[in-house]
Amino acid sequence: MLKGKNVLLAVTGSIAAYKSAFLVRELIKKGSNVKVILTESSLQFVTPITLSTLSKNPVYKDFIKDQETGEWNNHVALGEWADLFLIAPATAHTISNLVTGKADSFFLATFLSNNSPVFVAPAMDLDMYKNTSTQENLSTLESRGIHIIDPDEGELASGLEGKGRMKEPEDIVAFLHQYLWSKASLSGKKVLISAGPTYEYIDPVRFIGNHSSGKMGYALAEEALGRGAEVTLVSGPVSITSSNEVKLINVVSAEEMKKAIFKEFDQTDILIMTAAVADYKPKVVANQKIKKGGEELKLELVKTDDILRSISAMKKNQFVVGFALETIDEKTNAKEKLRNKKLDVVVLNSLNDKGAGFGHDTNKVTIITENDEQEYDLKSKSEVASDILNHIEKSI
Repeated sequence: MLKGKNVLLAVTGSIAAYKSAFLVRELIKKGSNVKVILTESSLQFVTPITLSTLSKNPVYKDFIKDQETGEWNNHVALGEWADLFLIAPATAHTISNLVTGKADSFFLATFLSNNSPVFVAPAMDLDMYKNTSTQENLSTLESRGIHIIDPDEGELASGLEGKGRMKEPEDIVAFLHQYLWSKASLSGKKVLISAGPTYEYIDPVRFIGNHSSGKMGYALAEEALGRGAEVTLVSGPVSITSSNEVKLINVVSAEEMKKAIFKEFDQTDILIMTAAVADYKPKVVANQKIKKGGEELKLELVKTDDILRSISAMKKNQFVVGFALETIDEKTNAKEKLRNKKLDVVVLNSLNDKGAGFGHDTNKVTIITENDEQEYDLKSKSEVASDILNHIEKSI
């Protein structure tokens, strides 16, 4: 959920500031883009070079970047950049300033300019945290829509035991992940996607296959995951990888793909079949490598089961999307596939379009339903995945 998100981290003057290095690293591991603001007091606990190195971005401290040239840091632009604004650790002093709306520092001015969700992770001693002023300030922030990441109980810097210890970095990251999950448009939906080619073996060495790279299906899996869906990806043999959060089922043949799809389908809300499944397979598979013999080798082929046609006949409330890769009479053939296989949507792409089809990082598609069709320009497959899921969301 955090992959590709812009996270702005503000570090204030608490002993817990040392954890900010681990926090940045955890966010980077999740695929986030991280920028850091250090307050003046936080510089007593952590150095800019540490957080700049880990985040791979310059660290912000003051409005003025260069005294001689007058170059300055734009707090408004930084606030607009952020998808999430995380203040960790947040001292009692900081929390008080957030409530009163002070803007006497780069950090506080950025906070007031920010329009993204704000998360505050308090860090202070037990009695400071329990103090009525602090509790009222936290309640005020919550009433304004700011998310408070409650501190843990444990040993504090003073030597006391109690509540006030900043949440551990991995727990803060989990909190952000859960927030994004709850807001995601496909939260609670189960999405089943097929991707890649299938291989139909002639003998232990040779097979009938195709050029599908699986990139379109994998892009759809990542996009659906980013929207909060529980994603299962049934993949033929490809050289790309998916996120760990995706349930990946590796298959080789059309029969293996069919079994995997059928097994998962009952629990599925949305099925997207991008896989280039073989239409035919050898009637007999040789147990040993076929030796070179005469001038010709004759293979008897038989049809594979039509997974889409079979699965559509079984559907109850599932939304089923098929792909059609065509070379002639593209729209006519795609519409015929839509009707014959009782699909809700068919996504057409043509090998005649430059940059579309197998192996490319781009694609050009037309999304077709019974009553509508929408053509899209050539885009990255990630952008195409977004267009397809936008269409699905409007339809379900």
